[in-house]
Amino acid sequence: MRVTQGMLSNNMLRNLSQSNAALGKYMDQLTTGKKINRPSDDPVTAMNGMGYRTEVVKVEQFQRNTNEAYNWFENTDAALSQATSALQRISDLTKQASNDTYDADQRKNIATEIEQIKQDLIDIANTKVNDKYIFNGTNTSIPPFDKEGVLSITDGDIKPVKIEVATGTYLQTNTDPFEAFGEMTENGDTTKLFSDIDKLIGALNEDNQEGISEAISDMEVNFDSLVNTRADLGARMNRLELIENRLGDQEIAAIDTMSKNEDIDYAKVITQLITQESLHRAALSTSSKIIQPTLVDFLR
Repeated sequence: MRVTQGMLSNNMLRNLSQSNAALGKYMDQLTTGKKINRPSDDPVTAMNGMGYRTEVVKVEQFQRNTNEAYNWFENTDAALSQATSALQRISDLTKQASNDTYDADQRKNIATEIEQIKQDLIDIANTKVNDKYIFNGTNTSIPPFDKEGVLSITDGDIKPVKIEVATGTYLQTNTDPFEAFGEMTENGDTTKLFSDIDKLIGALNEDNQEGISEAISDMEVNFDSLVNTRADLGARMNRLELIENRLGDQEIAAIDTMSKNEDIDYAKVITQLITQESLHRAALSTSSKIIQPTLVDFLR
């Protein structure tokens, strides 16, 4: 086969173009820090990268969900802590009032203080965070109690608020008001806690020693119910902490896998770039000697 000058020139140009493309590839990699900058560079790496990136985004969303769950838990725990303190104060006052040394006026004064504590407990039961009533299930736009402690809801209205904190794992973040503040009374107008407080206030105002004594055991039952509710909340918070730790490990693993798939080894790419630059210079030097001199070169 006869090799012409045109064939040599075309091969030279094609090889120089490929060399330039390789230089451009390594420079793009160094600029972006990524192995590929378009799917056509490596379809397999691009497809794997999409999957790894989806996993990272999913873990990050679950972490945001855990933050939302923590917001519910922490505000609920703070409210129940205040309710526990308030109920403890009522119990202490009730025991004082049961003392025979107290007269009717003193018991009325205690009734006045307990009435104020009741109002505080109602405010706690209507705790609102981020414009949501946290003790009313999914119906967060309506307070569970009115200012007198009368229910604005029924037992069937309370639906659990569940947040997905991991794939297929939903954690209840709200606390049922009928668990925290006692079961609904028979007539359905309030809960046991507020009903018992009203009975206690009535007994104090009437100087009813027997009614005051009965209230002591009633307050203990309500106090135990509140403590059990906080214990259940604490257990859910502990589980959330375990899930959060696991998500942290998953995030590190997902980001590491994605990095290995997409990110370049800077030392390796720099070495490849320097080598390619040397090869390109050699090709340019050799090509200048291969090109046949023109008539102008002979006339110089």
